[in-house]
Amino acid sequence: MSRESQTGEAPVAGNAILTVSKKTYLTPNYLRITLTGEDVQLFKDCTIGVNNKIFIPPAGISEINFPVLDPEARNFIWPDAAVCPVVRTFTHRGIDLIKNELYIDFALHGDKGPASSWAIRSKTGDKLGVAMWINRTEDLYVPAEWYLLAGDATAIPVISVILESLPAEAKGIVYLEVIGPGEVMALKKPEGIQIEWLNNSIAGTESPLPEKIRTLQIPENVSHFSYIAAENSAVKAIRNYLQKELKWNSIEYRAYSYWKAGVSDDHVQH
Repeated sequence: MSRESQTGEAPVAGNAILTVSKKTYLTPNYLRITLTGEDVQLFKDCTIGVNNKIFIPPAGISEINFPVLDPEARNFIWPDAAVCPVVRTFTHRGIDLIKNELYIDFALHGDKGPASSWAIRSKTGDKLGVAMWINRTEDLYVPAEWYLLAGDATAIPVISVILESLPAEAKGIVYLEVIGPGEVMALKKPEGIQIEWLNNSIAGTESPLPEKIRTLQIPENVSHFSYIAAENSAVKAIRNYLQKELKWNSIEYRAYSYWKAGVSDDHVQH
């Protein structure tokens, strides 16, 4: 974490230990975890929808053991392997400062990943570590006359936040890739935004997103903005198309590799 805040100050990370208070299945494979605790207040100024780090304790360990920064060596000292948490990158879906609640959505894929496995097995009172920059805000999108939003299940939280924050008169299209029709959910959006759900039963292989975007008739002579977040290979293909073929500049799109097939979260640049 080396980015500066919008005020030019050095970034400050806030570490919170929160407890599970509620689990809500929005679809069979999409789970919202409600976390609570006074430390939620640390994130009162954070932009909803930005990335955070979650710290999952190993099996049989109830406490969260955060790494400690060594100011002289300028690196983190991690706890012993037996108590060291697994770290993954997620997006917080919302926050309620009155109730001291933080909401994180999990796209589930059974026991194939530590975050999914933890979310499925978590119960009321379980602890989770959460870390975010607490002195920086960011705009998730650039105002435009037309929007293209696209992602797989891992991007639904941030795309949902963007949709809820767009002006009522916004126009555009959203492509969301999920594993099947049962994963479709109702999302709040402006009337002029169309959502199309794309089925792909094996996430990370042959994503339909690049081809769908390549064949899209993009309106001419209007300002546009695109937010793309999905598996690495799909994002690279879309980024290349927007940048090299459509000649969009860097202000007109943001493309994020949220994960890479066959590679753990720790090795993917968000």
